[in-house]
Amino acid sequence: MSLEIKVPPVGESITEVVLSQWLKKDGDVVEMDEVIAELESDKATFELTAEQAGTLKTIAAEGDTLAIGAVVCKIEDGGAKEPKAESEKPKAEAPVADKTAAPVAEKASGESYATGTPSPAAGKILAEKGIDAAAVKGTGIDGRITKDDAVKAESGSAKAESPKASAAPVAAAAPAGARSERREKMSPLRKTVAKRLVSVKNETAMLTTFNEVNMKPIMDLRGKYKDSFKEKHGVGLGFMSFFTKAVTEALKDFPAVNARIDGEEIVYNNFADVSIAVSAPKGLVVPVIRNAESMSLAEIEKSVLALALKARDGKLTIEEMTGGTFTITNGGVFGSMMSTPIINAPQSAILGMHNIVERPIAEKGEVVIRPMMYVALSYDHRIIDGRESVGFLVRVKQLLEDPARLLLGV
Repeated sequence: MSLEIKVPPVGESITEVVLSQWLKKDGDVVEMDEVIAELESDKATFELTAEQAGTLKTIAAEGDTLAIGAVVCKIEDGGAKEPKAESEKPKAEAPVADKTAAPVAEKASGESYATGTPSPAAGKILAEKGIDAAAVKGTGIDGRITKDDAVKAESGSAKAESPKASAAPVAAAAPAGARSERREKMSPLRKTVAKRLVSVKNETAMLTTFNEVNMKPIMDLRGKYKDSFKEKHGVGLGFMSFFTKAVTEALKDFPAVNARIDGEEIVYNNFADVSIAVSAPKGLVVPVIRNAESMSLAEIEKSVLALALKARDGKLTIEEMTGGTFTITNGGVFGSMMSTPIINAPQSAILGMHNIVERPIAEKGEVVIRPMMYVALSYDHRIIDGRESVGFLVRVKQLLEDPARLLLGV
């Protein structure tokens, strides 16, 4: 008796998945509840488990798109199938070398010029012109080269080229190199990301405003307390917690940045669910830190670490990646100096962090070297005005350059 294993329902709006990987092979013995395959939707990756113990018989192949409820495999009662003996294949005979000798290229047709002796006058002319006497056909007695022969060779009317000169220059061969192509089917996640990004560009009035932040105060604070912070809370003190905290404080002053359009209405949120863009093996994912406005720096760091580990292992759930009200993305970890991040719909704004570079700036009338970071805010101009976008980014800058404000809420 065999049991059919079907694609389980994985989300309210998901109608199909892709069989991304078999973790067990056809004919393997599997235990009940053992993970046998991975299914990938446009939002997350799911595990397919065996519903009984037995021998696996695969039906779908890796890369197949399957509807919810479609049969993926069967599990048959009994042990593993005996491996089939491979039929001996006749050894391919080595190709018999063609014993017929390759035809020798025919010599160029034409008369062989006799090598005559030039007369003194002819020899002088040929020497002055650098013409080899052996390359000139003599018309005198016994092939002797006459003065007339030398003159004609000089003028080119009866000039015979030397073997070296007659050889046409061979074009240098183009250097060999790999010119292959590789085609790969887009994953559901990549297709969804592509559609959403194009949709945002086409359906929003997106603008970007920039500013720069002096990161020295935060770097000094981290250097002073990072050891005691990690000892007490069990996590490192990174930049993301400071930026998340600064964003949640600035959103209180500029609620339009935390809003979204729903039909003909604008929805304002009195909470901050901050989405953190994370680069995962299968593409960009954006898990959400819920109620970040009420979290401490340590709580934010723990949440960021937990979500990043889940993203790396492909264990994020749909609920953990939906419902954010504002997004932070850090291109600085890849070396980006400045960029214009794209809004994560249906949100109305996204903050882009970049790399930290020491640059000369004016400070209290003096030129000093400081670790500076460019920050960018992309926003939907349909909801957020220029005054609000610039004011929001200036507020974030103020909070980051004076970290005590984050702790005191001023």
